[in-house]
Amino acid sequence: MDATRPSDGPMGARFYTVCEAQQYFGAVTAGHGSGRDLAGLADFANDRRCARHFGNAQDSLLTAGGSYVTAETKTSFKGYYRTSWGREAPLTRAFVQFDGEGAADNARARAIGGHAAQVMRGLCRRPAPDSPHADAEGYVPVGTLVEYATGRSNGCTTWSSADAAAIVPLMQAAPTTVYIYPEADDIAAVGRAGAYWNASCLRQIRSPRYWPRETLEPLIARYEAAHPAPPPRPLPICQ
Repeated sequence: MDATRPSDGPMGARFYTVCEAQQYFGAVTAGHGSGRDLAGLADFANDRRCARHFGNAQDSLLTAGGSYVTAETKTSFKGYYRTSWGREAPLTRAFVQFDGEGAADNARARAIGGHAAQVMRGLCRRPAPDSPHADAEGYVPVGTLVEYATGRSNGCTTWSSADAAAIVPLMQAAPTTVYIYPEADDIAAVGRAGAYWNASCLRQIRSPRYWPRETLEPLIARYEAAHPAPPPRPLPICQ
């Protein structure tokens, strides 16, 4: 994964699948970490097209460059959505856990991995006691399926649903390595050379920045202490 390149257009094919034994090489689009804007403390939010901010801090929603090894794959039910054919279908999304090395060694604690760029929005609950996904009260979540293949993620590596359908099975029962670029040293080197960074992205972001966890985690903790999340509430009943 080369996050120095844009996430859209012909130049956006920045996730590479390489198999030397089969002499295979493929390139597809992939999302990068959205980051956050901690008003008054730090702004490390990324635009949709090009990533400026990188880091490994907990709850930062940033992409961390480095070496990873794929681990287990978990599949979870996200809710029902209405298809283009007017029928309801369940969204079950596979998530491939990454185990990082070096500065990325907290990948498991951060729940960093790879998955299809799909999310459910506008969720509500409706009764469906016969559904295998019904909760203890007989309700299922229902919402709108949103695909965000070219854009930002929560720090994970994301692919379009079609690309994920091809990539995820390669990692199931066959652990492999994933290298995400750039690392902290690469970002620091931009100030000295910078020739390897995509020129259009460099014009947009001016200069990239790496936020080490030792710097960013105390700021995130201060912000969240001053802005506590509201208590969780059940989803509303569908109207």
